Amino acid sequence: MTAVEFIEPISHEDGVARATELFAKTYGTEPAGVWAAPGRVNLIGEHTDYNAGLCLPIALPHRTFIALKPREDTAVRLVSDVAPDKVASADLEGLQAGGVDGWAAYPTGVAWALREAGYSQVQGFDAAFVSCVPLGSGLSSSAAMTCSTALALDDVYGLGYGSTDAGRVTLIDAAIKSENDMAGASTGGLDQNASMRCTAGHAILLDCRPGLTPLESVSQQAFDLDKYGLELLVVDTQAPHQLNDGQYAERRATCEKAAKRLGVDNLRVIADQVNAADDPAAALTAVLDQLKDDPMMVRRVRHVITEIGRVTEFVDAFAKGDVDKAGDLFNASHNSLRDDYQVTVPELDTAVNVARAHGAYGARMTGGGFGGSIIALVDKGRGQEIAQLIADEFEAQGFNAPRALPAVAADSASREA
Repeated sequence: MTAVEFIEPISHEDGVARATELFAKTYGTEPAGVWAAPGRVNLIGEHTDYNAGLCLPIALPHRTFIALKPREDTAVRLVSDVAPDKVASADLEGLQAGGVDGWAAYPTGVAWALREAGYSQVQGFDAAFVSCVPLGSGLSSSAAMTCSTALALDDVYGLGYGSTDAGRVTLIDAAIKSENDMAGASTGGLDQNASMRCTAGHAILLDCRPGLTPLESVSQQAFDLDKYGLELLVVDTQAPHQLNDGQYAERRATCEKAAKRLGVDNLRVIADQVNAADDPAAALTAVLDQLKDDPMMVRRVRHVITEIGRVTEFVDAFAKGDVDKAGDLFNASHNSLRDDYQVTVPELDTAVNVARAHGAYGARMTGGGFGGSIIALVDKGRGQEIAQLIADEFEAQGFNAPRALPAVAADSASREA
């Protein structure tokens, strides 16, 4: 059997050197600086962000580095280590939503979004990207790109938002608008908040209710795996992963339609009512009975309401060191995503099943689904072994070879050089 590949993070020094070198080689000049933003793993709380719910992400040590230099015109030129000989270009002048194709839409869209928000001082730029966040892995390589770009543009154009947590929310909004409106990906904000607001050794409990202040929307939750002798294994299944093919948007629309039928602004309102009831199961049944003429809607709503409840349960269980309960919540989350939300694929289910069968406390898909990655809560030192068992089963079933990542709660986006 083939040994499973582990993707190690690029060091600060290596990331700066490689991004600077690619920039200089491509544009014949030095960048104004180098910035970086991390990918993320969502511990629990999937497809809840656009339902005004709760999520619990950590930032990964794996980062996207951007070397950038501002321009005095509105031209944008971009190059990536994925294809270092190909320079993508765009122009911000007169640019409309959806006006840039391919990966260049993400960074270009950030500058466009900032200009749309009234920051007319933002002009064009040249940029070079180097990343170790796996593409299409459900670990938010797109947010790592948009958030690193937002922080760089904030810096070089003197917007002054990157230095405070509250200020970063403005940059997060630009990153979200870029993905939604320029790239056509229906992201709900979890990824960008994780990339810009996480701190080392902590998950953020992200409350996505509209109208909250930055201080109200995020609380730092200690996530110290060593304290309990644990390891968080991330396995990228390398199953094809695509969020802008309509599946994600369809589920989002179903949830919004359900909220309207239930007479509320969003499903979070219902989730809070259900989870605060004396008998939550009976309260949930009563809600779902109102939707029973649409069995598909019932399933989608049941996932969202129960998943929001699982987030707070997981926070409590982990804080108390109740690893078995934390693992059970991982399992319940995945089963709900598989059966009710129907966003898993055979590779995700197989990886989860193998991890569970070989001693994981719990395992679940993470990210939007339809491919991407799983996470498993395992005893420290067992991650490599379980990753290999998953790889062996993938080989037996004829799937693409998976890759694994070491996951610890890392820091948010920052200027690197």
